[in-house]
Amino acid sequence: MINGMEQRDRLITVQELADYLGVPVATLYQWRYRREGPPGFRVGRHLRYRWSEVEAWIERQLAGADR
Repeated sequence: MINGMEQRDRLITVQELADYLGVPVATLYQWRYRREGPPGFRVGRHLRYRWSEVEAWIERQLAGADR
């Protein structure tokens, strides 16, 4: 079982993030190119996202929607 801290530090794949957000994988790559989406990084040739960074990005999106 993954505890809370391990879950926050978990790395997720592009497919996992796309499924979670309900967007196509291509959208994530477009956001990355335009620097609009959650920050991701390369692990070798694979793109990964840190779950805590995804959560922070979502919070920023929600805060911006309140304006």
